[in-house]
Formats: sequence, C-alpha cells, structure tokens
Amino acid sequence: MPANVPVERAANDVGSQTVATVERAADVLVLFAESGALTLGVTEIAESLGMSKAAVHRVLASLRTRGLVDLDEESRRYSLGLTAMRLGLAYLDRIDVRRLAAPELIDLSRRTQETATLSIRTGDTRVYIDQVTPQREVIMSVSLGVPYPLHAGGSSKAFLAFLADDEIADYLSNPLVPLTASTVTDHDRLRTELALIRRRGYAMSISERQSGAASVAAPILDHHGRPAAVVSVCGPAERFIGEADACAAALLEASDRLSAQLGFRKESPDAPLRPARQGRADRPSLSR
Repeated sequence: MPANVPVERAANDVGSQTVATVERAADVLVLFAESGALTLGVTEIAESLGMSKAAVHRVLASLRTRGLVDLDEESRRYSLGLTAMRLGLAYLDRIDVRRLAAPELIDLSRRTQETATLSIRTGDTRVYIDQVTPQREVIMSVSLGVPYPLHAGGSSKAFLAFLADDEIADYLSNPLVPLTASTVTDHDRLRTELALIRRRGYAMSISERQSGAASVAAPILDHHGRPAAVVSVCGPAERFIGEADACAAALLEASDRLSAQLGFRKESPDAPLRPARQGRADRPSLSR
C-alpha cells in the first residue's frame, strides 16, 4: 500500500496544475471582457494578472488553438476570437427575459406600490407578458397577450424610440390610429417625443393607451443596444401623477440592471445614451 503513495501524490500534483492552468486561462479571458480595451499585449496581461510573461504566452498560445483569442501579427496584440463570440452569443440566446425580469418586477412593484409590467415586441405591436400588482385597494391591471401599436402608451413608445432610425421612419410612414382621445397621432409631435425618450432613457404616458391610466416605461437593451423588452410602472392617473418622478428613478435602476444582464454596455460607442437622471426641463408635463 505505501508504494502507491508517490503515484497518488503525482496524480494530485498533475490535477492541481491542470486546475491552475484552467484558472489562469479563465482569468485572461475575463480580463479581455472587463478591461474595456479591444486588444491587449502580453505585458499588459502579465502586469494586470500578476503572471510572468512566459506563463501569459503559454496561456495565449493554448487559447489561440481553440479560436478563443486572435493575434495581430503586425502589432503583436491579442483580441477575443470567434469562439469567444460564439460562447457569448450562446449564453445570450438562452436567456429567458421573462424569467430574468421576474425578480425586478417584484421589487419594482414593492418599491413603488404600483403595478410593474413586462412587454415584448411583436412586429409593429407589443404585448404584455408579465405583471406584478401591489397590495393596495385601488390598482391598475393589464391584459396579457393583447397587442398594442407602438405609438400608443408608455411601453409602446419606449420600444419605438429605441428602434433603428430606418425602422422608426418606416413605422411613422403609416397613419397613427388613436386608442383614446389622448393618443399621440401627430407624426411630428411623436418624432419630437421619441427623441426626448431616447435622451432621458424612458417614456411617460397619461391616458394614451387606456383612459385614466398613467405610466413610465424603459427598454431592456440587449448587447446590440436594441430593445429586447420593456419594463413599466403604471397606476391610476390621478394618483400616479404625483409619483411619476420616483417611479421613473426606480424604473431606470431596474432596466439598467436587466440591460447589463443582456450584455448591454453604456460605454459602447454605438450604444444609445441612457442617462440615469434628468432635470425637470427634460420632463414633459403629466397633465391631461
């Protein structure tokens, strides 16, 4: 039996070395994701991770064979490779936005004491797919699965404002049918409002989709900066008017967290701006 001890120790040593190698490789990949730089050099990686240059070279060589990093032969700098992109896309593709948003809806409704909703886009319309209502006597409840046009109401306008410019232009080439007397049907007025929504990061509505209802709504942006879904806080208009600013602040915090989970990064050069706070001059009046 004692004769086997050196063999077992050797096996354990090999296993420990393998784990350490995997951990170093993972650290290098995470550094690419978190550094914000498109390329990294061997010296930068070594200094950031406290590794020797020789160890960094070995890790990068191994990652290159799997397509996880690419080497620019001229600059001798490394960038994430095609396989790394495929791994990221595979993760994003399996995300269920309804499951992801569920805890945030619960928290939003608890914090605001109003109804929190989640919508997804279906072509030129959008539908509610989830809601959480507060425990109070008078509440607002929405109908799940019913399609609404992208110009009517807070959640609809939050989708429309963050679409590509050509998609917005295409939508606005059609007549805007009113759902209530307050629905915005003037194309120029809606264009102006969509620009404002983009600047401040959320939409506001009062009686535009449903008479007597008011809401604030913000998009959940994916890794391309496109709206994957929209979160809103809504309630009876008479009560909601005085709560709108506080609800908008809580809403933006939730939508920013959800967007980050979908891979959206505010500092991306082609990403739409999502200011967390706006002055009152940028807020339209919540008057009837």
